[in-house]
Amino acid sequence: MTRQTIGVVGAGTMGSGIAQLAAQKGFKVSLYDLNDALVNKGLNRIASSLAKLVDKGKLAEQDREETLARIQITSDVRDLQNVTVVIEAIVEDMQIKQDMFRKLDEILEPGVIIATNTSSLSITQLAEATARQDCVAGMHFFNPAPVMRLVEVVRGLKSSDETVSALMNLARELGKEPIEVKKDSPGFIVNRIMIPQFIEAIRLVEEGVATPEDIDKAVTLGLNYPMGPFALQDFAGVDIGLFVMDYFYDEFKDPRFAAPLSLRRLIRAGRTGRKAGAGWYDYDK
Repeated sequence: MTRQTIGVVGAGTMGSGIAQLAAQKGFKVSLYDLNDALVNKGLNRIASSLAKLVDKGKLAEQDREETLARIQITSDVRDLQNVTVVIEAIVEDMQIKQDMFRKLDEILEPGVIIATNTSSLSITQLAEATARQDCVAGMHFFNPAPVMRLVEVVRGLKSSDETVSALMNLARELGKEPIEVKKDSPGFIVNRIMIPQFIEAIRLVEEGVATPEDIDKAVTLGLNYPMGPFALQDFAGVDIGLFVMDYFYDEFKDPRFAAPLSLRRLIRAGRTGRKAGAGWYDYDK
């Protein structure tokens, strides 16, 4: 893939991380979000991240300036019409994503790839919102995008070999290790393995077998994971974990994916203000 402009849709944590990564690797980036406040917040997040790298001696000041200069921000989706590829990283909602895919399909040149950073949703269903289903595939980065090495490139039912190959090559140009998910299955590979681990860990707590702290210690020391299941849920967001569990249950109709009641209670308490943003380690049961 030639190093032209990558369009990134969504300037949140994942979108800004992907934009930073691409700009650091020499790509021009057009970063879009719904309004100026959101896209400026994303750019500020990137600037702060780069400044920390400079402070730690991991990035030269000139490289920081050049990276930021490669990023153009916009709140007008029509400004993406000349990009080489689009990576969508907005909220995990099928309807909202499909609406965005329709808009992109209208403004992008024929043959331009639309990749989605969804962690779980159906690539095939997202692609149905476009007239270019062969040019739609998953490109799932992991948080934080500039650091985590893996990218899942996911085939939709009608994704072409050329689209998958182009995204695999792009991932390598971005310094990542891509793997191909050959079948569009909920959760792809990582979440399909990770979510049942989350559920089983929560059930161990519900059964009184062990505390979240000791379960995390057991997993980090016994399985050599860098982070235990409860710390990882807090890092990724317990709301997101619940969303994926419910999506899996709806898709598979399998009780092993049923979200534990204590997780719903934890999130409900956070939403009612008892513990704003509560996670497993700051929730007063």
